[in-house]
Amino acid sequence: MTIIDLRSDTVTKPTPAMRRAMYEAEVGDDVLGDDPTVKRLEELAAARLGKEAALFVPSGTMANLVSLLTHCGRGDEVILGDQAHIYIYEAGGSAAVGSIHPRPLPNRPDGAIDLELIEAAIRPNDVHAPRTRLLALENTHNRCSGAALPVAYMEAASALAHRRGLALHLDGARVFNAAVALGVDVRELVAGCDSVSFCLSKGLGAPVGSMVVSTAAFIQEARRARKVLGGAMRQSGVIAAAGIVALTEMVERLADDHRHARRLAEGIAGLPGIVLDPAAVQTNIVIFALNRPDMTPQQLAAGLRQQGVWLLTMGGPKLRAVTNHHVTAQEVTRAIAAFAAVLAP
Repeated sequence: MTIIDLRSDTVTKPTPAMRRAMYEAEVGDDVLGDDPTVKRLEELAAARLGKEAALFVPSGTMANLVSLLTHCGRGDEVILGDQAHIYIYEAGGSAAVGSIHPRPLPNRPDGAIDLELIEAAIRPNDVHAPRTRLLALENTHNRCSGAALPVAYMEAASALAHRRGLALHLDGARVFNAAVALGVDVRELVAGCDSVSFCLSKGLGAPVGSMVVSTAAFIQEARRARKVLGGAMRQSGVIAAAGIVALTEMVERLADDHRHARRLAEGIAGLPGIVLDPAAVQTNIVIFALNRPDMTPQQLAAGLRQQGVWLLTMGGPKLRAVTNHHVTAQEVTRAIAAFAAVLAP
């Protein structure tokens, strides 16, 4: 049985073009600044997002941590959403490594944080309080059904942060999904951000690696943070080569993943016990709840697995399915049929 893996877009494997590029990559010692393929990737990433410079790191978690460590000192505070990946899924790294104080505020269902709440949360200049240094947003928002924050919100949040003396970091792990879904140039979406992280894996399909983009001065300091965290690699052009292919060949096709996710959502929304508004699905993430007294989310996931469809539970009644470039339209049809079979009364 062919497996339809909807657990995450992190399960993607490199394309044939990526494998060829990795095999043929020209390499050098990147710690010494000698890897030409890493340099090309960093220049490409900076140009694609309209920033001065970029830094190649092994993972999205490290990209965010490097950024926070560069923005904040010990005891400084970051405002972020209570559903943020940085806050929930990154092992408390900013607090454990950087002694950075998190100030979580409630995320709306669309992934945004009310600007009024952000302004009210900024600390006064008082020795009793941590210094509020940074606002961190997430676009697209993983736990908010892959919602894309629009340009107008990003501009308003940036204006607020800068007016109040804060920097703005964007966890843009799937920022290209956001740009494609919104139909805007990614540079417009991140123009007001002081730093941006994004993944070369996930929907872009590279096997490993993430980027931090910002000013040249910020990236120079971020290199020091990367070194502290053990993220400085040697002949890393071997994996950077796949990232170049990801940025040049895999962005526009994200629209296919979004179309497949919407079709999956529409196909399962009317099934017995499924609680889902297909209109909430903007990108490639489908989050839904199960409301069945005779079935738990874990039982649904196990039943689907027997049908060859893999997804993840999220705690409580929620489950998540994520489309990616390995999932075809025909497999979406098969997945819908598997849901119908498992959920049949």
